Amino acid sequence: MATGGGQTVVVLGGGIGGVAAANRLRRRLDRRHRVVLVNRDPDFTYAASYLWVMTGSRRPGQITRPLKGLERRGIEVVIGDVTDIDPTTRTLTIGGRTLAGDHLVVSLGADWDTDRVPGLGEHGHTYATLPGAQRLAGELGRIESGRIVVVTAAPLYKCPAAPYEAALLIDAGLRARGVRDRVQVVVRSAEPAPMPVAGANVSAAVQQLLADRGIDYQPGRQITAAEPGTVHFGDTSEDADLLVYMPPISAPPVIASSALAADDGWIHADPHTLASGFEGVYAIGDNTHIVLGIGKPLPRAGVFAHAQAHVVADTITADITGKPARLRRALTGTVAASSRPAPAARPTAPATSTVTLRPPSPCTPRRVAGTGARSHSNSA
Repeated sequence: MATGGGQTVVVLGGGIGGVAAANRLRRRLDRRHRVVLVNRDPDFTYAASYLWVMTGSRRPGQITRPLKGLERRGIEVVIGDVTDIDPTTRTLTIGGRTLAGDHLVVSLGADWDTDRVPGLGEHGHTYATLPGAQRLAGELGRIESGRIVVVTAAPLYKCPAAPYEAALLIDAGLRARGVRDRVQVVVRSAEPAPMPVAGANVSAAVQQLLADRGIDYQPGRQITAAEPGTVHFGDTSEDADLLVYMPPISAPPVIASSALAADDGWIHADPHTLASGFEGVYAIGDNTHIVLGIGKPLPRAGVFAHAQAHVVADTITADITGKPARLRRALTGTVAASSRPAPAARPTAPATSTVTLRPPSPCTPRRVAGTGARSHSNSA
């Protein structure tokens, strides 16, 4: 912990949420106070642009930056695996080293659980990781005919729009190469409808987009196994010359085995403050489970982690400085600490709303705040 009257804020995880939290804390706190960012890998990669790596519109170097670059802003960066978290004392272990903080922000994300589906990793390709997106780009560039099957490998996964965006981008790439008439593209989803948390109108609009591009879509199809050239869905099977998947996810073991986790392994953070239930400990992003007012869980997506990071950073800043935090929404009905009561969360998409989906905007790169990495103009 900091000395000389200063306090230490430790942020676990160097993804979108963790970087956003660390940057905001550093801007709002004077240099008496330490901001420490801990991450397993030395680099930040902008996951929302993996699909553009898949299409060849981005190179890995354009969406990757070393986290150590944050040290120029006064953020301490520690690289290593977090092997233990004690939320009572706000102490963690990183490769045998102990680190303690006055405040703790847990943003360790979700782990891929590809092995849950036999053969999925061996016989399929994913756009959900940077190496996977690079390999998939090569496969898509080589295919001249056959059948591409895009699946969600479980009802719970990251970024609810990604599988449908992937299918549409694959379709566009095949058309650009002049081979779409020889390659069938289908989507098989384990969920009951596309992006169900957004409401029936959004689901219907996405299905219409797929239909307009000649992409066959079937919901409620849980992949159970994969082998060369074949995808199994329980008692039925389909041919697949190229299997493209969004992996299942699970809570990181260091979270699931800690006192932070509920019985399902996730952190059930307070939906208004993102507090974990332990003093000075907050949780944001994919390692949380937050139920919305409509009864569905908040999707795991970078846009939500980013907004939650600002809420928590402002709350911690208010606690350290004694100045009231500004009232903020984190796109979930969550708010930072304030003397005013939190407003009631409103439904995301009323049943009577009209949804209009527009084509993607031109491929215009922009900087990702705080990293220097380049995103895409229509990325979340």
